Amino acid sequence: MKFSDKLREARKQANMSQEALAEKLGVSRQAVTKWETDKGIPDISNLLEISALFGISVEGLLSGEEGIAAKQNALYESVTEYDMDGEKRIDLKLGGAKKVVLMGTDDEKIRVRLLSRTIETIKQDFKTRIEDEKHRIDVEIHRSAQITEADAKERLEIEVYLPNRYLNRVEMNVNCAELQLSKIICDNLEFNGRADHLTADRVEAIVEVNCNLDMEIVCRGLVGSFELNQISATSVLTVQNDFAFRTVVKGISNSVSYRIGEEPAEDFSDPEAETCIELNGMKSELKIVRA
Repeated sequence: MKFSDKLREARKQANMSQEALAEKLGVSRQAVTKWETDKGIPDISNLLEISALFGISVEGLLSGEEGIAAKQNALYESVTEYDMDGEKRIDLKLGGAKKVVLMGTDDEKIRVRLLSRTIETIKQDFKTRIEDEKHRIDVEIHRSAQITEADAKERLEIEVYLPNRYLNRVEMNVNCAELQLSKIICDNLEFNGRADHLTADRVEAIVEVNCNLDMEIVCRGLVGSFELNQISATSVLTVQNDFAFRTVVKGISNSVSYRIGEEPAEDFSDPEAETCIELNGMKSELKIVRA
């Protein structure tokens, strides 16, 4: 069965219209129609959301597609799940990885998925420990002595799914090339570590980022604030044309500049906007770009 048939069947079994599915994924109904009529395949972020929504693995969704299937057959994974029963703080200590996806769901469980195309012994080399304390849940990924930090940053990808209904504060420690935050709804989301690229997509939270790398940040939807704390760094934050925000600059010798495309621009922030972009730290520069 091809992806188009699997998607259509899963949607109908869930008694969901194309319009309802499109709304959940943040896409147009025409995009869903295209997928269900075998005229295209969703990108990886939408595939991950479809997988979480219907409880079908990405490999299962794509197993009938020629070419794509061959690539997916080489995917090794380890999955750990834990049911939550109330609101708690989540502490994530993920170590090193090439890519990390943190996604909020309507589910009631934490789901951690480790993936690699080259680490065949991923279940033996990586262990996910979840400890439930009184007011918080600790999630930590341990790697064996056979796998170095450099190996993990080149060959490991991590997906973490969190139940929005039980989130208040989320703290994350990870070193990765790419970090994606999607559909997270909580009071506060704090990131500590290293990430070259960060994407915030439909996030509702006070997002705190503590990272001293020169970062490329893309904001595709944020309600709350984005607070960037850096020392001697130059980062770029790209926003959509219709995204309204106000800017706050704190710390020592920090500055914010604006661009539209490649051209320098006047300050296009809105001092009355509810959503805030804040730069803190020392001797850092943030370029805010409208694509």
